Amino acid sequence: MMYFRRKYLNLLNCRLHKTITLTYLPSCQKLLHTSSSGDNPQVEINFSNGRKLNISVGKYARFANATAVCEMGDTAVMVTAVAKNKPQAGVNFMPLVVDYRLKNAASGRIPMNFMRRELGPSEKEILSARLIDRSIRPLFPLDYRTETQLVCNILAMDAIYSPDILAINAASAALSLSDIPWNGPIGAVRLGLCDGELVINPTRRELQNSQLDLVVSATKQNLVVMLEGKGNMVLQQDLLKAIKQGTREVYNIVQELDRLQRTFGKEKRPIEPSQTNQMPADVIEAVRSMGEMRLRDIFQNSNHDKLSRDQAVNEVRSDVVDKVWSSYPSVEPIVITEEFNRLCKTIFRNLLFETSKRCDGRDFADLRKIQCQVDLYKPLHGSSLFQRGQTQVFCTVALDSQESAMKLDTVTALESGVKAKNFMLHYEFPPYATGEVGRIGPVGRRELGHGALAEKALLPTLPNDFPFTVRLTSEVLESNGSSSMATVCAGSMALMDAGVPVSSPTAGVAIGLVTKYENDDTKHLEDYRILTDILGIEDYMGDMDMKVAGTRKGFTAIQADLKVPGIPLKVVMESLQKATDAKTKILDIMSTVIKEPRKIGKDCWPVTERLTIEPNQRVRLIGPSGINLKKLYLETGATVTALDETNFTLFAPSQAAMDESKEIIENLLVIKERIPDLDFGGIYSAKIIEIRDTGVMVILYPNMPPALLHNSQLDQRKVAHPSALGLEVGQEIQVKYFGRDPVSGFMRLSRKVLQPATGIVQTLQKPSLSSGDTDTKTPNNKSSPEDSSAVS
Repeated sequence: MMYFRRKYLNLLNCRLHKTITLTYLPSCQKLLHTSSSGDNPQVEINFSNGRKLNISVGKYARFANATAVCEMGDTAVMVTAVAKNKPQAGVNFMPLVVDYRLKNAASGRIPMNFMRRELGPSEKEILSARLIDRSIRPLFPLDYRTETQLVCNILAMDAIYSPDILAINAASAALSLSDIPWNGPIGAVRLGLCDGELVINPTRRELQNSQLDLVVSATKQNLVVMLEGKGNMVLQQDLLKAIKQGTREVYNIVQELDRLQRTFGKEKRPIEPSQTNQMPADVIEAVRSMGEMRLRDIFQNSNHDKLSRDQAVNEVRSDVVDKVWSSYPSVEPIVITEEFNRLCKTIFRNLLFETSKRCDGRDFADLRKIQCQVDLYKPLHGSSLFQRGQTQVFCTVALDSQESAMKLDTVTALESGVKAKNFMLHYEFPPYATGEVGRIGPVGRRELGHGALAEKALLPTLPNDFPFTVRLTSEVLESNGSSSMATVCAGSMALMDAGVPVSSPTAGVAIGLVTKYENDDTKHLEDYRILTDILGIEDYMGDMDMKVAGTRKGFTAIQADLKVPGIPLKVVMESLQKATDAKTKILDIMSTVIKEPRKIGKDCWPVTERLTIEPNQRVRLIGPSGINLKKLYLETGATVTALDETNFTLFAPSQAAMDESKEIIENLLVIKERIPDLDFGGIYSAKIIEIRDTGVMVILYPNMPPALLHNSQLDQRKVAHPSALGLEVGQEIQVKYFGRDPVSGFMRLSRKVLQPATGIVQTLQKPSLSSGDTDTKTPNNKSSPEDSSAVS
């Protein structure tokens, strides 16, 4: 025991004594490795299913504030944390940037773009970066305003374990050991559900057969920080069980990182207090006395909508800031504005606890008024309009051929196991949706994240064998609440209006939370209120935005973002129950408009058929360099996709286009009824139309594609060229038919089998040694009378 204690004391002073190579800590029961050139501790975390997670720090990128490498299997992710020395002036938010890049070199591949190097971030990289950001952002102190950047670099990827979970844990380790103020550590695990059993950190193949893909980020005391997941109509009890199991598994990660931080972590830098905290008490009292009563009246007036409420608050803000600044000219207006915003948030939250009513007059579990409509415009394959309060979403569905499926890049396909997506949801949030003026440019990270969430919610209801590629476009026309969950509702109705055979309708709702802590200590929750179907102001002023989507049977997508450093499991369970009740009510309202996929087709719907073509007719169909297929597409809009050697899929944008394209294809090919049936072994008269070095080209009937009669099948004798037999163009010969070649599909013809057998004389006589020597000698140099014999 004294031996372990001495080793433990040496480890605490390892920065001065750098000769330790291996140290065993009895308190954490893990191995910590250090190098002779510096401190490189490494911890190993064991999960309940036997899988291991290794985290090492201090080896790479030593100019950063801290660096951590997380490994599982052969996948390794390095995360660096760097923060500026001083906060930016005039910044009233946390300037955090997370960059996550999937490197092709990590999987031994070369990018297939023009530059042959990584370009801008892909959709998968942006979504993974958002996942990391949402996991770590709630644990930064409120007054921390220093620009901070986390760079997640994939060192190696084995296509078995997903690197995004490793990146979250590595980011937690880097922030914990750095001098950056952060109230961590946290841990993250991914959970799957295979055959009714939960799987911790499943492999890529296990995820493909899993009904659930859930990421749980949590901190000490089993406080949930972030949830992100999708499922194939997972039952509520299975989802709750997965969340509980995830927090238990995360506890091991948090415990080891906490011990690692206490041993090797740097001292956290002091946080410079904001100017608001240094404001004189009389100025704070002046802001409160002039704004409190007016703000209370605004937030309790249920006649206000989004625009009128915001306008009223802005008028009070301008009036209070002007009057306080005139009385206290030494205080900057921006500081007074920040204090007013803090007062506004405090009053809004207190009113929820005092009156048990929301600013629009609803109870905590009430939904806003919902209106639905489908089949808005005839040219659209499917369309819907979903209105929930002041949130309005217009969705359209476009059906196209399978060639329109989105091909994924190599690294993304390697990680996800999906090579192409035949269902795409594109989410658009223009500035006019909130009554603002802005620039419309490339898709932002927020739009990608909301669209991906809605796509996860709808994908499990689509059939696997649907013959079309589906593009669902969501345009947010008004926004005062969760537009992503409104997209789920509108998108489900649009899919049913387009005749897509979805298994069941899908709906989504956003759940909010307002908390009250004892003495402003976020570790001791005193009271809370759960809000169903939150407004935009309730999202901004509240502590949680949990989006839940699913069918009547179960959940298909969940996403929970928090502004406090974790909430208890009890609150999570209650929120999910509130979401389930609200989801059922929304589905009842949607069913009054459309209950199931449309059965009677629209005139604008595309159609598809399967064609079977003989192998020898492929050339006629495709044409030189595919010119026939290109011409078919330009004339009718129809596309032909090859399934195998003889089967093709014909897609047309309408039934009229299908009829026209089939007529064109029939003209390209030899009509099946006009082709005579040839008997195997039958003898037919063939006409020579061309003589080649390898044989002659013949036809058996008019309009037949010429078939090659090879030199080897012309005669019993060996023929080097058809001219040796006196064959000419236009001459008719007798051939025997032996069916078609199973590989090439060409006719197998023979004239050789119809020719009479000819005796071929073979001689065993050896050639003479010279022209004058007429005798052939035996090996014993003796003449043999048998050498001149012939065998017929």
